[in-house]
Amino acid sequence: MKTIEKKLYEGMFLVDSLEASSDWDGITGLIKNIIQRAEGEIVTLKKWDDRRLMYPIKGKERGTYILCYFKAPGPRITEIEKDVQLSERIMRALILSAEAMSEADINKETPLELAEKMGRPTQAEVPADVELEAAEEMTVPEEIEVPEDLVSSADLELDEEENTEQDEEEK
Repeated sequence: MKTIEKKLYEGMFLVDSLEASSDWDGITGLIKNIIQRAEGEIVTLKKWDDRRLMYPIKGKERGTYILCYFKAPGPRITEIEKDVQLSERIMRALILSAEAMSEADINKETPLELAEKMGRPTQAEVPADVELEAAEEMTVPEEIEVPEDLVSSADLELDEEENTEQDEEEK
């Protein structure tokens, strides 16, 4: 009997924030069940972060990302992806090979863990209107000034030629 080697994979699952906060055990149980049905073994499973989505997905404005490292036979990954697509509770998922990752990379702190460690508010604690206000406050300068010592003489000559051509066209 031939044994199939299990490889290490990284899975990022996106679920509705409200559902994750109200039924965390149910959501993580669903992900574990999907992976175990495909003969997979969970290495780690943790909440990565809760974020406002760039655009609504299935009518949801916020999502919770769940990071999972697991070992599974390569041919069974398609089964996991299919089960995720059929699930109504998981909005999106991305599964990548993590064979090259070290133990330190796998156990690295998530953005949520870093924010909690530093005492900063997490994305889940920041209201959406505050995020929009912060984005509106950011301004981009219309023209960036470059110090003269960084501009070459060839660039200056090109600028002079362009200005001369524009002056002639205007006349």
